Amino acid sequence: MFYHASDTKGIEVLEPRGEDGLVYFSTKRENTLVYLVNAVKKFCKEQRLEFEGSHWGPYGFTQDGRLELHEYYENALEKTYKGVPGYIYMAEDMNDTGDCKYIKNVATSNVPVKVTAVEYVPDALEAILQAERQGLIAIRRYAEMSDNGHKWLEKTINEEYLNKKVTQDYKAFLKANFVDILKCDG
Repeated sequence: MFYHASDTKGIEVLEPRGEDGLVYFSTKRENTLVYLVNAVKKFCKEQRLEFEGSHWGPYGFTQDGRLELHEYYENALEKTYKGVPGYIYMAEDMNDTGDCKYIKNVATSNVPVKVTAVEYVPDALEAILQAERQGLIAIRRYAEMSDNGHKWLEKTINEEYLNKKVTQDYKAFLKANFVDILKCDG
């Protein structure tokens, strides 16, 4: 089974999109939970800003291969996921292009993929916390971040903000959530 998460209701066929012309799936349902909400899109909607398509992907993988969600600012999980519904779309068949090697348990398609089932998720945060309780994913909370982690975060956020390719929606998101560590007004 292949899984794909979205905040859009009623998808019957998942279409390739974006610069790479692919639609992404995971072979693990729990790995799609972080995609139920796009934090930048949600921020733009709340602030009445134009959403330019940016994404915030605060996750990696543990040594044992589980998705590890990183909370890079205080209360990020609640601010992003609490009370937000979404959908996990499932496909039984697809031909994996093999184009994505940097994300574990991922499959991609460069052609449309028919949805065979859908799961409504009423609260993304509750689904994420349930997956954590079940040991399916790990969460590294902001309060647990080490001094070296904070130094890395400060360096990374400032570099991201100054990146010439960064869109205005992403800059506004960074400015709002990292006001204490952002040292520039690019």
